[in-house]
Amino acid sequence: MPEESTSRELFPLSIVILTKNEEDHLQDCLESCQWAEDILVVDSGSRDRTVEIARSFGAYVIHQGWMGFGPQRRFAVSQAAHDWVLCIDADERLSPELSASIQAALSGRSSDAAPHVYEFARKTWFLGRFLKHGDGYPDWQIRLFDRRHAVWNNEPVEEKVETDKKAVRLKGDLLHYPSNNLSEFLQKKIRFAYLRAGYLHKIGDDHHGFKIFSSPLCRFLKFYFLKLGFLDGLPGFIHTACGCIYTFMKYARLVEIRLSGPGKKN
Repeated sequence: MPEESTSRELFPLSIVILTKNEEDHLQDCLESCQWAEDILVVDSGSRDRTVEIARSFGAYVIHQGWMGFGPQRRFAVSQAAHDWVLCIDADERLSPELSASIQAALSGRSSDAAPHVYEFARKTWFLGRFLKHGDGYPDWQIRLFDRRHAVWNNEPVEEKVETDKKAVRLKGDLLHYPSNNLSEFLQKKIRFAYLRAGYLHKIGDDHHGFKIFSSPLCRFLKFYFLKLGFLDGLPGFIHTACGCIYTFMKYARLVEIRLSGPGKKN
């Protein structure tokens, strides 16, 4: 259960946010969702002002050691005060149009009326601008759902919401500010690639030798040409290339693990 509570007479929805050392991002995130009745922050060991900022905005704060993205999100959703939950990250903001769309979709509905799952576009800020094409937009996300009909899977990275219900699209964008600079952005990509590779190896899904060649190339062709990433100029090219680096490093790490063998340092 949440450690502390604040009385709110606002929209009956739980907004769930995972944090660790997010003092640079969290305030803007929380300012965009003050219309929700329940704001739950699940923190995994912040050493900066993250928890202090969360509490200053009236959020419930729970401390939970890191379990991986999927398990952490599942835990957070289970702790929410409402069955309807909206899951966002500290580096994301709800646009006014998206906030209005969410409230309109959930207003006046019966407790178990369809639809049970919603998705919306995420727009990424990269190299000083919002991307409008490629893998930067629209990056469709299922984040709003009735937890009785949908659940996050247990994958530690590249986690997804699993449901047998059809997701309905909402107007408005989730604004994403993933990093302060290119170096930070690439470091995240490589860290996530290693996490994903470790998971694939753990479950025995690590025989992807050919994909180290094909997947980065296919990704570039898809997002830079078919999804018109080239229309975003150099930022679009660099963003697409970073995604290809992620894909390459994921399969390269799998090769490294497999060739290193048991008992050897990776």
